Amino acid sequence: MRGADVSEYVVRFSVWARVQHAAVIALFALLLLTGMPQKWPYVEASRWIIEHLGGIFVVRWLHRAAGVAFSVLLVVHVAVAIGGVLSRRTRPSMLLSVRDFRDAVDFLRYCLGWAEAPPRFGRFDYRQKFEYWGLVFGGFVMALTGFILYFPIAVSRVLPAELIPAAKVMHSYEALLAFLIILVWHLFAVLLSPEAFPIDTSIFTGKIRKERLRHEHALEYEELVGRE
Repeated sequence: MRGADVSEYVVRFSVWARVQHAAVIALFALLLLTGMPQKWPYVEASRWIIEHLGGIFVVRWLHRAAGVAFSVLLVVHVAVAIGGVLSRRTRPSMLLSVRDFRDAVDFLRYCLGWAEAPPRFGRFDYRQKFEYWGLVFGGFVMALTGFILYFPIAVSRVLPAELIPAAKVMHSYEALLAFLIILVWHLFAVLLSPEAFPIDTSIFTGKIRKERLRHEHALEYEELVGRE
């Protein structure tokens, strides 16, 4: 932002949101780095990673520690979000509504040339909401199945033992699905899309250009201008 007029920017993300995002990046990367080699242990790259991280016992310890930290972060995030909405300090801007599904259809029609203009979005568009709820629900699946795999004997005492291998399959493939969504969907949106290229820095700086906000989140922009 050096050399730019500060008035061209508005604050879009709080410090708390930026800290959470940074923590998710770090924990997701560590979980991926320590989890994938355990899924494919006979691949040469997996052996190299395990060896350079200090062996399989260190890899498993790091994976479990990162999993516990991610689970705590997830619970805290949901608790703070619910508390903020109930106390009316924040608005439930991430909640899905019928309009989001209508926006998805209208945007597809625009991309196909069947509509003259794309739909106008509020603070978050349907793509961001879909990805967010995918992360939340996927995170709870990962946390629950990870807990089952962390304490298999204790779980098998109160639940059917067949749940253990089922949890292993769910944990493994949910992780792979999350990786592919981040790789194909999220990284495209923040790195390769025309609006963000070469990188969307708003989640790191907390600020976004007013012109970009007007273009991508017209309804939020109009609300903001109306308050000025």
